[in-house]
Amino acid sequence: MNLVLMGLPGAGKGTQAERIVDKYHIPHISTGDMFRAAIKEGTELGLKAKSFMDKGELVPDEVTIGIVRERLSKKDCEAGFLLDGFPRTVPQAESLEAILSDLNMQIDYCINIQVDKEILMERLTGRRICKNCGATYHLVFNPPAKPGECDRCGGELYQRADDNEETVQNRLEVNIKQTQPLLDFYEQKGYLRSINGQQEINKVFADIENLLQGLVK
Repeated sequence: MNLVLMGLPGAGKGTQAERIVDKYHIPHISTGDMFRAAIKEGTELGLKAKSFMDKGELVPDEVTIGIVRERLSKKDCEAGFLLDGFPRTVPQAESLEAILSDLNMQIDYCINIQVDKEILMERLTGRRICKNCGATYHLVFNPPAKPGECDRCGGELYQRADDNEETVQNRLEVNIKQTQPLLDFYEQKGYLRSINGQQEINKVFADIENLLQGLVK
């Protein structure tokens, strides 16, 4: 099974990616992991990527796509893969189609974990961290026994700057703008399948299992 996994920040994509990989024994391929592996192996493309990353610059598409091609050509991808964080743009998605065609593969599904923006706001702005010991809480899902106080050490809880409402709102809007053309692309291809991410975690995964049932040999 060849899968692309998508979802906005806070949708639970990471959790579901872990479960898919554990259940179906396919490699979880994220852009960061691919770059790190290529750099570690000292491949020509890995060294090119490193030269951009060392300067704090974005790795150009042609380098990223070359690294994706190298990764998908490896033996462990023969039975399938889960792509996470790539493609990010329609040109990257078109390049991925060309790579897979060369490798006699194709995407089975692009799974989009769908959650309303208001719920994502609640999930992403509810995190609180202890100033003293670093313990993490969530006002809705894992609240402290006493408001504003760490259960473990009694330290004061605070909200990180990147968890505040304005920052989260901006991050979500940027992500929505970036991902919509990709979702449209995969819908036109017939690969897109949306999963309700507003359910309990096990129910979300049960829906994914039902979708993937036909792909299991």
